[in-house]
Parts: sequence; C-alpha cells; structure tokens
Amino acid sequence: MSTVRAKKHLGQHFLNDKNAAQKIVEALEPTLGFKQVLEVGPGMGVLTDFLIEKSDYETWMIDVDEESVEYLADKYPELGDRLIHGDFLALDFSAHFKDKMAVIGNFPYNISSQILFKILEERQRVVQMVGMFQKEVAERCVAKPGSKEYGILSVFLQAYYNLEYLFTVKAGAFTPPPKVLSGVIRMTRNDRVSLDCDEKLFWRIVKAAFNQRRKTLRNALSSVVPKDKMSDNALYELRAERLSVHDFEALTQEIKTAL
Repeated sequence: MSTVRAKKHLGQHFLNDKNAAQKIVEALEPTLGFKQVLEVGPGMGVLTDFLIEKSDYETWMIDVDEESVEYLADKYPELGDRLIHGDFLALDFSAHFKDKMAVIGNFPYNISSQILFKILEERQRVVQMVGMFQKEVAERCVAKPGSKEYGILSVFLQAYYNLEYLFTVKAGAFTPPPKVLSGVIRMTRNDRVSLDCDEKLFWRIVKAAFNQRRKTLRNALSSVVPKDKMSDNALYELRAERLSVHDFEALTQEIKTAL
C-alpha cells in the first residue's frame, strides 16, 4: 500500500511537515519516567518515524482507520500488537499500560475535546501529553482566568496538568490542508493526587458556572446550591471566567459544607 486516503468523516488531515513532526516528538520529556508512549491517529506515520527511533520508551499506536492500520503494519512490522486497531475513546488503558505513560498525536479535530476528557479520565497514568489541535482549541486549553477563551476545558485540564502552548502550524503542512490553523500544546501532570475538595461536586459546579457564563455565580449556581444557602463570599458576585482553579476548589469546599 503506497498511501492512505484521508477520510473527511474521521477528521483526517495528515501532517506532511517533517520539521513540525520532529518538534512534536522532541517535546516529549522521558525524564518524567514514562516507558510507554501511545500515538493516537498515526495516519501514515510521520510522527512514528521519529518516535520509533527513541530508546527511552516503547512506542504504541492506535488508529480507528482500517486502511491506516494496514499501511502501518506493513511499514512497521516490528510493532506487532503495539499497533492497535480501535477507537482511542473506547480504549481500556489498563489492558496495555500498567504504569506511567504519555500520549502524543496529531489529533482529529472533530473529537479533540473528547480526546482531552479521555486523557483526564486516565490522569493517574498519563503523565504527559503532546498534541496538535485546532488552534482555537489549543488556546482554550491554556487560557487563563479573565480571558474569553477560558472555560470548562481550561479549568478541568489545569486542575491536574501544567499546560504550555508550544507552536502554531500552518494549514499547508497538512494533506489535505484544513481550513484553520493548528496549535501544539504540552500537558504535564502536576503533583496533585486529587483536588482539595469533592471532585464530583467540583466538576458539577464548574459546568454549571460556565453553562451560564454571562451570569454571576450567585445566579448561575442556583441549580446546584439554593441561594439562601450561599454565603456573602465575594466569589459569588463574579462570573465563571474570573475564577481560577483554586477559587473553584475553595467555592466547592464551601458549597459542600452548606449543602
């Protein structure tokens, strides 16, 4: 098989810029102690070429596209069962990864948020992620409180990871070229085992706050905590985008006590 056809329904845009591919792979930090790296959606293997040269870790791949998997199996016969034909979103990590690991990829833009939430689910295993997203999504991930890009994804990711925006990739670096710019980010797990509050309630509060982001929290959170149980805490008078992760934790602790 000489090439793989990019499929629109899978959101495939194959990276063809080897310099960008090398920069993405070099952004991984094996000093964090991971021994396995999972590449998501390898396509025709432009990142893989650089990954398999590394001796610090073992490269794994997962792709839902049967044509890609056949192409990659032929190109990298040494991978064997480390090449998984399947859906990353449905992957049972515990079946393949017993210890700390990293995730890397030029991710399909149509499921990028779902990919990030899957990584969050596996945060006790995934110590680092280096990935390419639509630039707008990448900027949302790293956004700070007070910016219009700051939202649910920013808070959840930054609660457990340190995030960096690394570089931008132009549309011409892909086949076929997307209609948008792309951004590469790195997420490195912070040292927190868990948050300083009830995590389920934290997630519920953050979602409720941003789902009505134009309202102050005193109004936006009335579905979570009755107004008569809210204190005179000044945080209630702010909109969601003004609160840091720490602020949301503090508010969650307070609400937990009030309920």
